[in-house]
Amino acid sequence: MNQPLSKIASHPQSARAYERARAVMPGGNTRSTAYESPHPVYLAAGSGPFVRDLDGRRYLDLQNNFTTLIHGHCHPATVAALQRQLAFGTCFSNPTLAEIELAEVICARVPHFEHLRFANTGTEAVMLAIKAARAVTGRSKIAKCEGAYHGGYDLVEVSLDPTPETWGEPLPRPVALNGGTPPSVLKEAVVLPFNDVAASETLLSRALPDLAAVLIDPLPSRMGLIPATADYLEFLRAFTRRHSIVLIADEVLNFRMGYRGAAAELGLEPDLTAFGKIIGGGLPIGAIAGRREIMAVFDPSKGKPAVAHAGTFTANPLSMVAGAAAMAALTPAAFERLAALGDLARGGLRRAFASAGLAGQVTGRGSLFLLHLKSGRLENYRTAYRDPAERARLAALVRGLRDQGILLSPIGLGALSTPMDESHVALLVEAAEQALRQLD
Repeated sequence: MNQPLSKIASHPQSARAYERARAVMPGGNTRSTAYESPHPVYLAAGSGPFVRDLDGRRYLDLQNNFTTLIHGHCHPATVAALQRQLAFGTCFSNPTLAEIELAEVICARVPHFEHLRFANTGTEAVMLAIKAARAVTGRSKIAKCEGAYHGGYDLVEVSLDPTPETWGEPLPRPVALNGGTPPSVLKEAVVLPFNDVAASETLLSRALPDLAAVLIDPLPSRMGLIPATADYLEFLRAFTRRHSIVLIADEVLNFRMGYRGAAAELGLEPDLTAFGKIIGGGLPIGAIAGRREIMAVFDPSKGKPAVAHAGTFTANPLSMVAGAAAMAALTPAAFERLAALGDLARGGLRRAFASAGLAGQVTGRGSLFLLHLKSGRLENYRTAYRDPAERARLAALVRGLRDQGILLSPIGLGALSTPMDESHVALLVEAAEQALRQLD
């Protein structure tokens, strides 16, 4: 792992691995976000802020498994916790002390996390939050923002990536993501224009008799990593309280924004929060937390709960101990340092655009940044929308960065990790300038 970063010309071992994969997986793929033509780069190992591919080439990893690895790879305290637990067992049918300990750590951070329940993924956490909202209100419809990603679940995938031809004018309309989505799903979804108070109030008011919850990501990555405005969050909080609607914050990705998560950073106190990723120390995890009276729908101690929830690997001790070790290292000082590095990276990338003479901008907060190959004010999904030409240029930029030894997600999203310092940001900025100059 001590090779210098270098331009990457080919990946023969990855090509061979992909041919093997095609024999046993549809399109050689088992995770859509990892697909790339003609083949993805297969990784073999990681250490700190770097990863190595099958051909032995090293990259600065700013993907970090889609923002999950806030401590990078092989974080010593997390590895030690996993090694200790492996000697006692990987999973049990019965509960363990480890789940209590991680729940205590998380609830102690966020005052409105009165009770917490673990799941296995962020998608599952969002699903549970919706089930809880429906159970406590007796209603069925869910409102979400156009362009916001909330996991792989039919209802919350509605209007994830509509095109101008399908998204509806002037107000958004529900659009299915996947073929075969039942028409009934679209009838249960209310699609809101992000950061538009007046239009959102109109749409929510129309749905009032049946509206169980409003689902909001305070910093939605698929929508351009644009933060919700204070006015918009204040409106959603007031409207949902006035009409006894459950307000759900999806912080699966951006719980990493600060010590108490994104909602706290932006001044929002939701009824329920779905989160995951960084709280598992690199292992599968999800969680839902919130007000005691709403979380009571999961309580089996008084008979059959209003919402049943199990899961073979829920609260498995490996995820619990890894999460506890990772969270213990995420002190307020660690978040302040990451935010400072984030500011440095965003500023450097903006200078790289200017130096290359290209129109572009960088959004994000805390340890996150997102590249845009366009000018103009970004306020919501439609202003951040990428047409096919822009998507192709962005894909070329991401490949160009990889050729310079930098890994970003396919949408141009980068996530800093605690092993990084100013020298790693300098590598990113230098590589970005080179890659930008090579764009057509």
